[in-house]
Amino acid sequence: MSNLLKRAVDNAGTGLAVPIAAALMYKLQQMHESGQLQSLLEYAQSTQLQCNLLTGVLAAAALAVVLLYRVLNPGRPVYLLDFAMALPPEDWKFPRRKFLLASACNPDFTKDDMEFQERIVFRSGLGDDTTCPPWLMGHPFFFDMAHARLEFEVTCFYAVEQLLNRTNITPKQISCVIVNSSLFNPTPSLAAMIMNRFKMSSSTINYNLGGMGCSASLVAIDLARKALQLMPNSYVLVVSHENITNNWYPGQDRSMLVPNCIFRANGAAMLLTNKASEASRSKYYLKHLVRVNMAGSDKGYSCVYQTEDDMGDIGVRLSKDLTGVAAQALMTNLTRLGPLVLPLSEKLAFAANMVKEKIYGRDKKNPYIPNFKAAVDHVCIHSGGRAVIDGMQKVLKMDEDETEPSRATLYKWGNVSSSSVWYVLAFIESFKGLKAGEKIWQLSFGSGFKCNSAIWVANRKIKFMHPCWEDFDIEKMRLELADLNRMVAEERAARRVEGRATHDE
Repeated sequence: MSNLLKRAVDNAGTGLAVPIAAALMYKLQQMHESGQLQSLLEYAQSTQLQCNLLTGVLAAAALAVVLLYRVLNPGRPVYLLDFAMALPPEDWKFPRRKFLLASACNPDFTKDDMEFQERIVFRSGLGDDTTCPPWLMGHPFFFDMAHARLEFEVTCFYAVEQLLNRTNITPKQISCVIVNSSLFNPTPSLAAMIMNRFKMSSSTINYNLGGMGCSASLVAIDLARKALQLMPNSYVLVVSHENITNNWYPGQDRSMLVPNCIFRANGAAMLLTNKASEASRSKYYLKHLVRVNMAGSDKGYSCVYQTEDDMGDIGVRLSKDLTGVAAQALMTNLTRLGPLVLPLSEKLAFAANMVKEKIYGRDKKNPYIPNFKAAVDHVCIHSGGRAVIDGMQKVLKMDEDETEPSRATLYKWGNVSSSSVWYVLAFIESFKGLKAGEKIWQLSFGSGFKCNSAIWVANRKIKFMHPCWEDFDIEKMRLELADLNRMVAEERAARRVEGRATHDE
């Protein structure tokens, strides 16, 4: 938290230096036009003041130029021209009961194993419209490379095609392709598959990011942003995906069974550019991107870990340290993001809280969190599960309306990994709409452990019904989630009563 105050003070210093530098430049210009500067320099040359005076004037002028250049030229702007989501075919629908029937095909699962999966799938916030490749729904099952590639083609080729058609950009206009997929990384790469399918130019460069987890889409956006600083007048295509076929776990280790229960088919395609001519029709521009990586910590590195179980089956294990690591990563990210986006009133409130903590000590159970709702208009939380969204709602003091886009994404599409923040934004565009100047905060978490934030600003009024949200019944979702919340609350109350009774005995 002390870093937040330090960053705020640092920014305040820059804010004071810039107008001072501007005033100095203006004064030097006036002196030059009046001839005073020339007279002063001639006098300095005839006296011992020459070195000190010339050095001072030149240093001040250089400082003014550097500060003004940094403020007026922060780098090439990065625009999000548009984005599109995967829309798997109707026969990919995977209702919860169908998932349980598919799991029951595994002869190794015990009754307890099935009951565990049933609890997860019915309490995690998923509905019955999520999608999954049909070759994972029952005998025969296919987990091979060919079917994993087919899953990527069905989901991501569709998203890219929709995006190019909507923006009227041809494949040969794209300068760079970036694909992120954590667990499925064939050769040639997925980025090469995109280039081959759409017959892109031989001058197009590509990057394929693997093993980056559910926060990888914003990592890819960061790479695109940096590429656009070096490539003038360019388009960069970013594709985010997590493969279900390649990641299906056939074993019985419960710490590795959770992804089967909640991860579903997904894909997102985003087109970014730095072309000034595209500014007016672009949907957003990227204001800030803050990344936090806890891989230097053993717990952070291993809390989400792909490995073999005791029987040799490969899956992703979630450790008991995950919640604590995620909380630490979030707090670090908020500490770095705060000075960039919070209004002055919130910075002052935070400073007052720091003084209070120095006097009375820090409240570890209820740490002070600035009001980020004062800095942004919409929040896109990674839809990793009901508990994830509940936790973010509590920490950020959000109401139900503000978290509904993330809950709707989880309900309609399941945990769609790194692409979830784009499904959430698509929901906001489809049902809420945005005004020019409104700020969107995308907040994602993932293995490593990473917590990433992106702040986008709407360039114009936006209201667009994405195909992935057409015919979505919001009221049905609200009723089902309300029933789920009541059921969970009743179960918790019953456990508390049982615990007290056991204690009394």
